[in-house]
Amino acid sequence: MLRLSVPTAEQEKRWHITAICLIVIETLLLLTALVPAQLWTRLLPQSAAAALDGPYPPVLAPLVAASLYVLPTLIGFLCRAWQRALFYASLPAWFSLGLFLVAATSKIGAFYLVSPDHVTANVSILELFALLGGIGWLGRHIFKLHQSG
Repeated sequence: MLRLSVPTAEQEKRWHITAICLIVIETLLLLTALVPAQLWTRLLPQSAAAALDGPYPPVLAPLVAASLYVLPTLIGFLCRAWQRALFYASLPAWFSLGLFLVAATSKIGAFYLVSPDHVTANVSILELFALLGGIGWLGRHIFKLHQSG
């Protein structure tokens, strides 16, 4: 078991703050990923890779893609309870998809959310992020980094 010199309550508070910071970063990454490629080409006309990579340089694109998988896992790893791990890991997807759906329905129509292909894709994203958070939480227990108690 990993014991640090920091008291348990203060250590948990730091881990909680770190998880919240990771949630914010993950949300911002997802929001930029959900912006349509046409908008990025209009906003960044000087960038040849704007349609593929959005606002990120092509060199950073693999790092951004990896972060979309690693951050929910880290968020789950930082949570003591599995319920919190699943909720915190999927919260950025809930928020980002919600904003995207509101923006999309204003252009496409009120039933964009309930069309079968979009429902499947949205649920799959939420399941993926919850699963990654669960894997992180399991990793925490496998490596025995939690304080008993």
